Amino acid sequence: ASSSLARRCHHRSTAMLDVPFLPFCAFLGTLGLLCVAMVGTWCQHWRGGFSLDGSSRTFNWHPVLMVSGLVVLYGAAALVYRIPNTWSGPKLPWKVLHGSLALGAFVLTVLGLAAVFRFHNAQGTPNMYSLHSWMGLATVLLFSCQWAAGFGAFLLPWAPAWLRALYKPIHVFFGSTILLLSVASCASGINEKLFFSLKNGTTAYKLLPAEAVFANTLGLLILIFGVLVVAALARPSWKRPDSDSPDSRQVRDALGG
Repeated sequence: ASSSLARRCHHRSTAMLDVPFLPFCAFLGTLGLLCVAMVGTWCQHWRGGFSLDGSSRTFNWHPVLMVSGLVVLYGAAALVYRIPNTWSGPKLPWKVLHGSLALGAFVLTVLGLAAVFRFHNAQGTPNMYSLHSWMGLATVLLFSCQWAAGFGAFLLPWAPAWLRALYKPIHVFFGSTILLLSVASCASGINEKLFFSLKNGTTAYKLLPAEAVFANTLGLLILIFGVLVVAALARPSWKRPDSDSPDSRQVRDALGG
């Protein structure tokens, strides 16, 4: 009787924690757009706006493009295969969408790197000396390898099935790893920028001026976004069933396939 009661309690707690994918995805999309809007507002309102003249306004493209590409758009690409409509029918359109979103994220990321390198070179500031820069560049390099390997294994028609099966868990693992590294890079970059900016002629960072509160909140929201994406990727009920599994056949029957 006690074991039956425990099972019922576990079932109820699981049901209470069950969240439909599409509302969750809508919330996550809103959170991602909020992160992009906040980083843009920070750079426009407190950091002087944007330009391509090599000044600090050129640098401001860096956080906006990195958050937009390496976190938000990359997170959207990672969740493509969790959409229930991808569980039946041909995979190719969804593969193309997944790869295209990831490629778009990569392009924004490269532009973000170009902005910060241009700013450093124009100001005579050394490149690649901080932990943030090391972590960020390592993330981008890993991202580029991940995209190239995924393109070769899953989009090229001559990739053998055994290679795809072998590489798939590696691809999934590094997908989550890259997102977490992206979040860590953005958080460390926000902190580094505040330390550099809030000193001479401004209210010190340690006194927590409005800019610091705003940017720290942005960092927390980016962290929450990344954690929620990884949680969605790890949720068993949202994973695309293997094509030969009974679950997959049940899904196809339920969707009329």
